Amino acid sequence: MHRTGRIGLRLTRAQRQRCFDLLRSAGDVWACVLEVNWWRQHRGDRPAAGYQELCRLLAESGPGTFGELDNVGARSVLRRYSDAWFSAAARRKAGAAEVRFPRRRRGLVPVRWYHGTFTVTGRCLRLPAARGCPPLLVRLDQVVPYPAGTVRSVTLLLADGRLCIDVTAELPVTTYPVGQAPDPGRVAGVDLGIIHPFAVAGPGGAGLLVSGRAIRAEHRLHLADTKRRQRATADRAPSRGQHGSRRWRKTRRRARLVEGKHKRRIRQALHEAAKTVIGWAVERRIGTLTVGDPRGVLNQPAGRKHNLRLRQWQIGRTLQILHDKATLAGIRVHLVDERGTSSTCPQCKKRIPKPAGRTMSCRHCQFAGHRDLAAAFTIATRTPGGAPTTPTRIPGGVVTHRRAGRHLPGVATARRDPRRRPPATGGSLGRRRPAPSQGSRSPTPVSEDPQHHRKPPGQRSWTPH
Repeated sequence: MHRTGRIGLRLTRAQRQRCFDLLRSAGDVWACVLEVNWWRQHRGDRPAAGYQELCRLLAESGPGTFGELDNVGARSVLRRYSDAWFSAAARRKAGAAEVRFPRRRRGLVPVRWYHGTFTVTGRCLRLPAARGCPPLLVRLDQVVPYPAGTVRSVTLLLADGRLCIDVTAELPVTTYPVGQAPDPGRVAGVDLGIIHPFAVAGPGGAGLLVSGRAIRAEHRLHLADTKRRQRATADRAPSRGQHGSRRWRKTRRRARLVEGKHKRRIRQALHEAAKTVIGWAVERRIGTLTVGDPRGVLNQPAGRKHNLRLRQWQIGRTLQILHDKATLAGIRVHLVDERGTSSTCPQCKKRIPKPAGRTMSCRHCQFAGHRDLAAAFTIATRTPGGAPTTPTRIPGGVVTHRRAGRHLPGVATARRDPRRRPPATGGSLGRRRPAPSQGSRSPTPVSEDPQHHRKPPGQRSWTPH
């Protein structure tokens, strides 16, 4: 399978200028294709959308037409346009009349080079240029995290106001020793949420709860900072139709950098949470993850505040990250409907009122437990294909607690975020309470401790070979 990692660049002023020139030249290629199709449309001809047809048009333009951009980089732009055009055509054919073909110009377009056209040596990357131009040598922020023989392509782009490189590698599925590979017959249910991004219920009554309160706090603090920044810069903002001053462009650039930092923090926290789930499943040889798909609630109006929570949830990205890591570990993922799982008793299968808190209590069989774990147990019973699922009676097992977003401010030393100001009222702030440890477990009597063989923090519990 293919994995992509984003690495920053350390550039001189001349190297930065050459990188922007390449992105602008790619934007010129994109604009050329739009212009050609505009003339074809006015003449009543068929638009040029096929990759081979676009490559023939590029060959007719001759060398040196698009500055230092070489033939491979220009063809990657044509491939991007062709994929966008045929994707829009397929969606319109399926009935999505609101989808439009690519007709908007872009100033900067990402450029991709494939295997054999670039060279990676340690933290030095050599990118090709047009004939007669010297190659572009750039320095990476870190060493490429993939083996050198697995790198298939690199992409130069501008993301969140920073120039960076996306490195794509082809990695094999993880291999395990005999008798330690995940068993497809061992099924675990996964319930997605906001407070707990992942609640996993596995065989034998074992459970895993990944807390996402630090992610939610990061969203709230970032929203408050954004509102405060907008109020402070409202006077210098240009009106509609004005270009804006140099001071305003600098302000917008700083805002983009802060927004990009926030996005990277959230993305890293989601990766940590998904890695915890996969590592927990690999330790218990779970080969099938049945995930409840909650995307049906996105189209239901639930008020201004709850709609904001759903917008910040990033359900699609969470599912994609979990699916990619599970595929790399050799674990199958099934998406099922999760409707009614939070209001169904996992022991007697009867409908009960959905609790307002985190504890579910059944008046029919006297079952009591965590609401998200109970929903995960019910989701596990909906595994397609007739695979064995959790037993009807849930035994007492260890519930492992983890926290996602250990890199976020305020989660390592204290609960209070360092960006928060002390209260305006006088008096003592009280004793600082330390944050809970990175790993804990519920005081449920069990015969064994699943954390006995736990790896040190920062070390993988499974390594691809």
